[in-house]
Amino acid sequence: MSRGQGVGISILGGSHRLEVLGFSSGPDTFTVDYAITPPLPDDVDADSTETSVFLHLDARDDLGNEYLDSGGARGLGPNGTRTVGSISGSPAPRPEAGTLTVTLVVMHDAEEVAYELVFSLRPER
Repeated sequence: MSRGQGVGISILGGSHRLEVLGFSSGPDTFTVDYAITPPLPDDVDADSTETSVFLHLDARDDLGNEYLDSGGARGLGPNGTRTVGSISGSPAPRPEAGTLTVTLVVMHDAEEVAYELVFSLRPER
């Protein structure tokens, strides 16, 4: 289990690193922003023959409420050295919840690997 923003996770058998750039919550959803270095092959070359990489999330707060994937987007970053993206879940976290544990699943070929990230939903004091 890893703590939220700034966390770096080795993915795809150690060939790539996923970094959590941020977490935000709106009225209906929450979003995890991330970067993957080096960039994913299908973001560099749309005609790549390598199998695409997909991300999916599920989440649960410290009160037991469950949240589901509501989509995301990603692409090559502005300088071309990494993939940048975001993935969202819904509904928005409950106001009385203190933490949100997001299970981020990275799917590639026939393999799925899950990573847990914990985000504080209360401002730091």
